[in-house]
Amino acid sequence: MSTTSSNIPKAQEQLFDSGTSARAKYAKLVIGRADLASLLWYESVMLLSQWVPGALGLALRKALYPTLLGSCGRNVVFGQNVVVRHPHKIHISDNVVVDDNCLLDAKGETNAGIRIGSGVFIGRNTIVSCKNGDIELADGANIGFNCEIFSASRVSIGTGTLLAAYTYVIGGDHDFSDPSKSILEQGRTSRGVQIGSGAWIGAGAKVLDGVSIGDKAVVGAGAVVTHDVAAQAVAVGIPARVVSTR
Repeated sequence: MSTTSSNIPKAQEQLFDSGTSARAKYAKLVIGRADLASLLWYESVMLLSQWVPGALGLALRKALYPTLLGSCGRNVVFGQNVVVRHPHKIHISDNVVVDDNCLLDAKGETNAGIRIGSGVFIGRNTIVSCKNGDIELADGANIGFNCEIFSASRVSIGTGTLLAAYTYVIGGDHDFSDPSKSILEQGRTSRGVQIGSGAWIGAGAKVLDGVSIGDKAVVGAGAVVTHDVAAQAVAVGIPARVVSTR
């Protein structure tokens, strides 16, 4: 994987930029489009449907959320308090569930955003977050609750792959090459993460930037994956090491 680097502006820098109006800052951070019509429609959809509980809320979000997205298939379920940012760069296929309190954030200046395949399940409290990167969840992927998938370049999760609860997939890192500066003052680097088809990433595992995990591999609960894991290998521990092959 090739390394990309970027100076992604911090949210607080964008929020407190004295040279920009409040509406423009909000639009850049949340909506991704500057026109007033996009702002008003986004706010209307959130006000009318995001918080509404029960069957009425599910029906309202099923009808209204797709109008914000780049594309949306049939039978997509959005739970209560699902947040979408830069929604025109979010593309969802058929028969997808996005459970309560999830964040889908496709933020970026030049990225393609988030693509979610058919039959994907995203568990509650999960964060799928771009920092000018791209994220692809292939058909049938299952993302457990309280997971985080982050991308500053490209992260892909293969067909039918299972990420158990509290899994972190981190497609980016901080540059710390200049010891005279704090880490936050330096840019980000990213090589991305690729997880193949039919893999199983155990609960609480961390998959770090630059890692490739092969098809049908298994990563044990709590493992920290710092190097590639071959197809059908079983890797456990901190740092993760291969202990067997399926």
